[in-house]
Amino acid sequence: MSLTRSLLCHMNILLEDGSTADSTKASGKPAKLNIGDQTLSPAFEAELANLNEGDKHSFTLQPVDAFGESNPDAIHHLDRSKFPADMSLEAGVIVSFAGPGGSEIPGIVREVMGDSVTVDLNHPLAGHAVTFEIEVVQVLLT
Repeated sequence: MSLTRSLLCHMNILLEDGSTADSTKASGKPAKLNIGDQTLSPAFEAELANLNEGDKHSFTLQPVDAFGESNPDAIHHLDRSKFPADMSLEAGVIVSFAGPGGSEIPGIVREVMGDSVTVDLNHPLAGHAVTFEIEVVQVLLT
């Protein structure tokens, strides 16, 4: 049985314009990145492969290697009646849908026209090249 290597690390995710999309430092909770279990893209894993405790590494991934390309099939037009009557629906609002196995799938409202609500279920960073700033806190072998 082969060892799975995980990195506990602080991570900043930056957009093309340099703004921060997400940061584990804000929450104070480092992310656990598993290498070798297919949860990360091969390009992402390659960037992490030789990192050790205390290392800092910055790299940019294209959409296909980060959060994927934006998929037009994940954009849905739903009737207003599908949402709670008291829910404020406007562009930019994040709504949650029931997914398989009790999971939740977040969607972003893109447009509201009359009784039609356009919801995008793509990952919010899909279609974006993103830069990752990684600081390895701990290396875990399992």
